[in-house]
Order: sequence, then C-alpha cells, then structure tokens
Amino acid sequence: RSVNIVAFGNERDGFSEDNQQPSLIWSYLGRSALISQIDSSLSASHVGNPVFTEYQACVFGNVRLVVHDCPVWDIFDSDWYTSCRLIGGADIIVIKYSVNDKASFQELKDSYVPMVKKALNHCSVPVIISAIGARKNGVPCTCPLCTSDRRSCVTTSEGVQLAKELGATYLELHTLNDFYIQKYFGGVLEYFMIQSLNQKSSEKMKKRKKSQKSHRVQPPQLEQPEKMPILKGEASHYDADLHNLLCCCQCADVAFYPEDLSTVVEAHKVILCSVSPLFMLLFEVTSPDDIPDASIVQMAQSLFAVQVGAAVPPAPHGVPPCVPPVRVVVKDSVFCSCLPDILHFIYSGAFQWERLEEDIKKKLKDPEKTEHVLEKVKCILKSPGKVNPIKDCRSHQIKRLYNTSLRLFFNTPVLADVIFKIQGATVPAHRAVLVARCEVMAAMFNGNYLEANSVLVPVYGVSKETFLSFLEYLYTDSCCP
Repeated sequence: RSVNIVAFGNERDGFSEDNQQPSLIWSYLGRSALISQIDSSLSASHVGNPVFTEYQACVFGNVRLVVHDCPVWDIFDSDWYTSCRLIGGADIIVIKYSVNDKASFQELKDSYVPMVKKALNHCSVPVIISAIGARKNGVPCTCPLCTSDRRSCVTTSEGVQLAKELGATYLELHTLNDFYIQKYFGGVLEYFMIQSLNQKSSEKMKKRKKSQKSHRVQPPQLEQPEKMPILKGEASHYDADLHNLLCCCQCADVAFYPEDLSTVVEAHKVILCSVSPLFMLLFEVTSPDDIPDASIVQMAQSLFAVQVGAAVPPAPHGVPPCVPPVRVVVKDSVFCSCLPDILHFIYSGAFQWERLEEDIKKKLKDPEKTEHVLEKVKCILKSPGKVNPIKDCRSHQIKRLYNTSLRLFFNTPVLADVIFKIQGATVPAHRAVLVARCEVMAAMFNGNYLEANSVLVPVYGVSKETFLSFLEYLYTDSCCP
C-alpha cells in the first residue's frame, strides 16, 4: 500500500538573498506527526538526473509514501517521457511557487501548465497549488534591468485563477512554520492521501468481487423493513469501508500478539464486538453471567488473555492518549498465525465463509490444523444458547444465524471514544466507525487537527436530529427517508 506524490516548482525566491529555507515537501516530511521514518538515501541514485529528488516515508503506521520533488520545470523540456511517467503514476500532484517571483510564475502559467493539463488529460489526480512566502510590496525599481518587473508579486487572484484552470486546490503559505506546514498544507495533503487509499481499496474490492462473483455470496444489507437506503440506485460501500478500515488500521484500539510478543495484528473493539458475543465478553461489554453458554466463556478464557496497560510494544497508531490500548495475547499459535485472514473475514461482514476456508487451507496445508482453527472461528461466531448452530457452516447459514451489527453501538456510550456536543446535548460515537465511513472525519481524526486528540467535539450549524440521522447512516448503511 503506497501513496505517490509528485511536486513541481520552486518555492524559493530566486531574487532573495535567503535561499537556505527548506523545501515545502521536505519541511512536511520532517514536521508531520504521521511520518514515522524518512528515507532520503534514494536521492543519491538520481545524481545523473538532478532535475528531481526522491524521498520515501512511512505514514499512517504502514503506508509507504513516495515523493518525487522536481524543483526545475525544465524536466518537461528535457525529458517529456519521465515527466509524463511521473504524472501518470501520481496519486497527488503539488505545484509550488514563490509569490515574490513573478517571472517564474508567468513562465509556469504560459509554458508548463498547458503541459501538465495535457499529461492529466487521461487521468483524474487531485492537484494542490501552493503559493509560498510573504509578499514584498516595495517601491518598484526603474532601472532598465528591471523592466521585466521581476520583483513584483504574484497576487492571490492570479493564483486562484491558475487553480481554476487546473481544477486544483489553492493554498497560500506565508511561511514554512508548524502552522502552515502541519495544520494547513498537511491537513489538505493528508485528506487527499486518505481519499487515495480509500479509492485504491474500493477498486481492489471491486476486482476481488468480480473475480469471485460466480461462487461468492454477497454480504446482505441490514434487514429493516421500516428503513430505506439513503441513496436509491447507488451501490453500498459499507462492506468495503469497514474492510478498508482494517487495511489502514486507523484508530485501532486492539493489538493482538502471539505469546512471544514477536508480531502484532491491529483491530477495533467496536467492530469485533459487533460480530461476536465472545469479543463482547473479552472486552467487558458483557459479563459471563449475561452469556448463557459455557462454551463461549471457556473459549474466550482459553484462547485469549487481555493485558491492559502492560509494558509491551507501543500502542496502535491513531489511538488518542485518553483511550488506553487493549493488548490481547493469543494463546493458540496456530490460530494466531491465521488471525489476519480471520479478521479480514470478520471485517468483510462475516459471511464469506467459503473464502476463509480456502485461505486457511492454503496457509496451514494440514487438514487437522485447518479444522482446528475453523472450529474456533465457529465458536467465536456462535450465538449464546445455540446447541449446534453451525454444523455445516455455509455463508447463507451464517446469514440466518448472525443477527448483530454496528447498530448495537449506535448512540450508546459503550466503547465510545468520542463525544459530540450539539445543541446542549451529547452524542457518543466511535472513531473507528466514523473514520471508516466518512472521508472528512477520517482526515479530521487522523490529521493535525484539534479533534484528533480531543474526546469532546462540538458540532455547529446542524440540528441534533439531523446529526443523529447522519450517524445512523454511518453505522447502519440505512436511514429514515
């Protein structure tokens, strides 16, 4: 999983004595809280082609960020093939210029913007135009050498007009400090990163669905006769959204470890509890007295051990400081080795049993071990009080058996880690669900915004009833008409 960013243009003022300021992209990589490591050694491999520099970094915990920074526009003149290849492989394009270098801006507008538009003709890539620097509006020089008016500034209206030509997002960064880099430029860039990851995940899910269409049972919509889908005729993204949440591991608040603590698999309590009474017991949503089935209680105790606040590897990425991580040791090594496949099964609606069987068979290559793991998964899905609910487990049978969903956690304080304050009332919610289902909230809770580390989030300009309907759609994929 990766995001490719291509940056064109020079943000430095070529006619100023201060040419030591860092570049926009490098400043972002160095200042962003999302970046866990930066590999700039790759730039050495481009000594023979100094028109661009390549950086790599790790963002959102496990996503590779690849940046090609091209400060010299001459790349379009000297190597049209390379420039088109860079744009064709870009997920996000950043165009930057100094507001105090009118000549460079004019050259950009007249010569290179048409080339960028031509290269973007067959692809839809978000473009960010960054106007950088504080305008130096002094008395213009009248000597013959300055007749080109190089010292005049690029106005805001000129930058906005350029953005309109490219269908781009326009930003003005008066200085490359923490505010403009992290909260302003970084917030917009991270929004487009999340949008790109969601799009790639959706495309991947569509390809997988297409290849398995002949033998796969589609996850059902929630059966609510009194409800209706909020958008008639539009395909639901519900299952893809939750599956993408697992892939990105944003807002993960559970970390599963083997007994030697060697590896970690991240997940979300609210999703796990929505599919299984065993996980509700494990994370203390219910007590053993509430589950009239000794086999579920015994399985929870024999398979998992919860270690709250234990001194083991760091908490999952994206968990606010106020929410302590839950660390769970998986006692069964064979089951633990299959846990990633089991989680993909759960996050995809817990109805793709045939696919889970195939994945575990391929991984273990041992019929006894395969059956051992599948029996434990059946117990995790088991409804309390059922004597033998899944003898011949098939997707359509699980559909009839399994009747819990995220609706259980809609507008309840159980496992809630964020509270919206609206019209004097409070509405509890779960970051994992919000981030999975809403791109705007994903950017808000994972970016450098105040809400990312706040439990109480005020909401303005909307009624409580409307906001609750919106949350209901996020949780259930259905809404009152």
